[in-house]
Amino acid sequence: MELWLIVAIVVVAALGLLWLRQRGSRKTDTRGSDARIDTVAGWPPTATRVLTSAERLGYNILSRAVPGYMILAQVPLARFLKVPTRHSYAEWLRRLGNQCADLVLCDMSSEVLAVITIQPPAEKLSERGRKRQQRMARVLRSAGIPMHVWIENALPSTEAAREMVMPRKPAPEAGTPVPEPIADTRVRPSRPTPLDEPGRDSSGDEMIEVREPPPSTWFDDFNSGPAPLQQGKRER
Repeated sequence: MELWLIVAIVVVAALGLLWLRQRGSRKTDTRGSDARIDTVAGWPPTATRVLTSAERLGYNILSRAVPGYMILAQVPLARFLKVPTRHSYAEWLRRLGNQCADLVLCDMSSEVLAVITIQPPAEKLSERGRKRQQRMARVLRSAGIPMHVWIENALPSTEAAREMVMPRKPAPEAGTPVPEPIADTRVRPSRPTPLDEPGRDSSGDEMIEVREPPPSTWFDDFNSGPAPLQQGKRER
């Protein structure tokens, strides 16, 4: 009886080992076949809209509110935020960098002035979406970029949007004398423009610094390895 039990255990163990080996070989074959699939043939692409209906309405409202400014849509945060690469840049991208700002208000030099997020009502927003928005707001606040949240079924009017992103300067208090502008009656002699002065020394001219965006939305251009978090520290 004992010999029969030992033989049964050996047979079951052998069958289990054989099953595990076959399962591992099937996984390897699947991964290899996925790597050999052509990108276009395996995942045939089709064009779709960039913005939802609410985002298109928000874009139209913002463009009427601040004419003359540059408005970009669905911009990854990694495109206009720079972070130190002493820690893993890939980990930062995973946490936040790949998320997109719905609308980005810029001046004509593409300097970011404000970010507008269009979201569903609070009762329709998932817990994961709420945490994602809070994380984005925290990062933008640290970068000094205002973030405005618009509800898709209660978008602001043109005037309200203008006041929100471009607040007016406070009016002077009552009784404060307002200096009258002094007319400049001096007659300045006409002079040629710098384009008409080929021998002009322009070294003393004021130069405007134009900051370039990060070189890549992804992490191909960054040489930073994985940096595991320290014990006791968790993502907030």
